[in-house]
Amino acid sequence: MKTIDEMLHLDLLTAEQHRDIGAWIARAGSPEEILNMPAPLWQAVERAAAVMGVDDDLMRPPALDAGDVVLS
Repeated sequence: MKTIDEMLHLDLLTAEQHRDIGAWIARAGSPEEILNMPAPLWQAVERAAAVMGVDDDLMRPPALDAGDVVLS
């Protein structure tokens, strides 16, 4: 939810999209159910994630000077 809250704060999602996505996630009982989110909502999340560079962050190797981070 924190990510979609940030997307709303950055005006990358409308208040209606944020509400609908949040409600879908709250109702979902599993990650598989979240993946069944209606296409327009997924598209909104994907566009916002692209602007935020979420995929780039996930693909970046961890910093070796990340302090007390434990890698498993």
